Amino acid sequence: MYLIRAIIRPEKSSVVIKSLFDAGFPAVTKTAVFGRGKQRGIKVGNVTYDELPKDLLMIVIPQKDKDFVVETIMLAARSGENGQFGDGKIFVTPVEESYTISSGKQD
Repeated sequence: MYLIRAIIRPEKSSVVIKSLFDAGFPAVTKTAVFGRGKQRGIKVGNVTYDELPKDLLMIVIPQKDKDFVVETIMLAARSGENGQFGDGKIFVTPVEESYTISSGKQD
């Protein structure tokens, strides 16, 4: 299993979540976060906004679906045809174990 964490623009969250649902991956955790990437925020006039609102989506998927889910997120989260700075980042990490709290069973 893999944990996929996608940090994306908040206005793209519903599009990404719908794309994942339509692709057969309905279980997603969403959290509002703040941060910045390599561009170090946005400067508007004399004001620099270095903590930008983003959404963090987390999904655990089987190993065989990793590339498909990453591509689904990328296509849905990308701004325009070629994307833009600030569209986000995807992190993929292995999951060693998971448990269902209600049953106490290991998945």
